[in-house]
Amino acid sequence: MQLTADLEQYLLESQEELRKLIHTLCAIPAPSHHEEARAEFCLHWFQENGGTNAFIDAALNVICPCGVSEDGPIAVLMAHTDTVFQDTSPMPQREENGMLWCPGVCDDTANLAVLMICARWVLRQKQRSKVGLVFVANSCEEGLGNLKGCRAVCDRYGDRMQEFITLDGFTLNELVDRAVGSHRYRVTVRTEGGHSFSAFGNRNAIHVLSSMIDTLYTVKTPQDGDSTTTYNVGTISGGTSVNTIAQDATMLWEYRSDSRLCMEQMQNMFEKVVDAYRATGAEIEVKKIGDRPCAGDVDPVRQQALLDRAKAAVRTGTGLEPYCRSGSTDGNIPLSLGIPAICLAACHGHAWHTRSECLELDSLLAGCRLFLSFLLDYYA
Repeated sequence: MQLTADLEQYLLESQEELRKLIHTLCAIPAPSHHEEARAEFCLHWFQENGGTNAFIDAALNVICPCGVSEDGPIAVLMAHTDTVFQDTSPMPQREENGMLWCPGVCDDTANLAVLMICARWVLRQKQRSKVGLVFVANSCEEGLGNLKGCRAVCDRYGDRMQEFITLDGFTLNELVDRAVGSHRYRVTVRTEGGHSFSAFGNRNAIHVLSSMIDTLYTVKTPQDGDSTTTYNVGTISGGTSVNTIAQDATMLWEYRSDSRLCMEQMQNMFEKVVDAYRATGAEIEVKKIGDRPCAGDVDPVRQQALLDRAKAAVRTGTGLEPYCRSGSTDGNIPLSLGIPAICLAACHGHAWHTRSECLELDSLLAGCRLFLSFLLDYYA
């Protein structure tokens, strides 16, 4: 929906505040599972800007309801507070030539700040929206956060959720409308080990694990229509010293797909490989440390209607033509529950998930226009 002159003026007047808000949030460390300080800041910000009913739940989500009745339908609009980086001290910031460099600045700090600025406009409205709106600054989206915050929000509101929107990403005209599921495991191999000279011939856990990795990497990924399936060994560790036959070795292993069928086939393959190596006498411990679901049975008509509104908001806010892709976002959880969900980006940046991550500051106004034009549909 097109923005009125008053709304355009609100956004223009908010841009300097928005930039300062991003700087402030970036200065508050928020690794997954340890978002307390950033959550407290967001809570006070919402409360000071009209969200008198805002609160922090047990999962460290900041929840700000607006026009929500006791049991009426709602739409959830969220952006996550955690960063992929585990730093517990403020990360360096540098602003130069229209760019802001800081790890986590786009993913997801700038998106969170845009959500907050646009939520304030909603909180000031006297007209009620067609459904209750629940703004959430959620925890644990990244890595082994395992979407803990979003799971808690979905548990809280259940089938009251008519639809779900998350702001995440760094490309203004990109929409994520398909959920990439993932299974993540810590795999530890244990053998008898021993002295590298006197016990030579004993099995080496590093060798066994290396062989297992080599076997896993011979797998041809399954296919289901236009699905994409991948796998990866992210870390390996183990051993004691150069003159010790390693008694233990560990890897982190994951596979991903936007197809439930392919996920099942990858799980079956992985279990068969583990069983085969156990059969050689090696002790192998497998612990699942992450589980992100693919989409469940979502009403295609409702999902398409939400997607069409999101595309219209991208065109209105940015003048760009939107495109869609699969992705792993907070939207995985509602989609797995059959709730229409979409992921939008409210900023443009580069080098996400690296220490060189940066934000194009001039993209923020377009991101605000995009998100606020989407919010206007709830009042039409």
